[in-house]
Amino acid sequence: MTPSSAPQPAIPSDSLSAVLGQAEHVQALVDESALALSTLNSVLGQQSAQAQSQEVKQALAQSQAVEEKVQDASDKLVLVTQALEGEIKERKALDAELALVTQQEEVARYAALHDSLTGLPNRTLFNDRLEHSLAQARRHDLALAVMFLDLDGFKQVNDTYGHDVGDVVLKTIAERLKENTRNDDTVSRLGGDEFLYLLMGAADEQTVANLAQKTIHRVQLPCQLSTGNISVLTSIGISLFPRNGVTADALIKEADAAMYAAKRDRTGYAFAK
Repeated sequence: MTPSSAPQPAIPSDSLSAVLGQAEHVQALVDESALALSTLNSVLGQQSAQAQSQEVKQALAQSQAVEEKVQDASDKLVLVTQALEGEIKERKALDAELALVTQQEEVARYAALHDSLTGLPNRTLFNDRLEHSLAQARRHDLALAVMFLDLDGFKQVNDTYGHDVGDVVLKTIAERLKENTRNDDTVSRLGGDEFLYLLMGAADEQTVANLAQKTIHRVQLPCQLSTGNISVLTSIGISLFPRNGVTADALIKEADAAMYAAKRDRTGYAFAK
């Protein structure tokens, strides 16, 4: 592609509006000049032909020629202004369409990476963040932990009160988990009544245990609903990098197994072996 045929960047509609404003200003000046010339020529033309000197006649002819040119320029400016107005209208319509498409893309991207019920990151986004965190942990010799949360007896909530109430309980618990999440951590809904928690910078096992216990306490607080207060317990399995695995799949699998051990032994939480 030659430089002359290369596509030129589009001029923003606000820049076109500024150009239109300048064109309208020039239009007003030209119209004002045309009116002044027309008035002057009219005054000069009212003198009798006999009273006009040769110089005056020449000046009048030149002035009338200038008046015609100014009027022609005014007419062309009107066409330019109209074209600019049409361009601005079209550009604004394109801008609005682009904004709508961009918004739709953002909504679609958010929906693809977040749970529709709770708004938490979904498994896809969680895996992406876990992979990124593992890369950072390997590079800088950092610790991290994965917690697998499962709500105990949640099926009974759905069976007793219905799925609408169950959804409210899930959203309430999800909000509590979000509030309990630090800036560098991620909590996601895996599906059903299962959640995954990525804990960055886990200094030691006791720090993770304290967070697990705090999470259990937050989850089991009564959910105040129109049907009454409902309390739900949770079991948590914990895997540590690199002790229990060095890949995302391995850490999630080990945390899942530890969660079932915690549920079986009714210990609230358990570390992977």
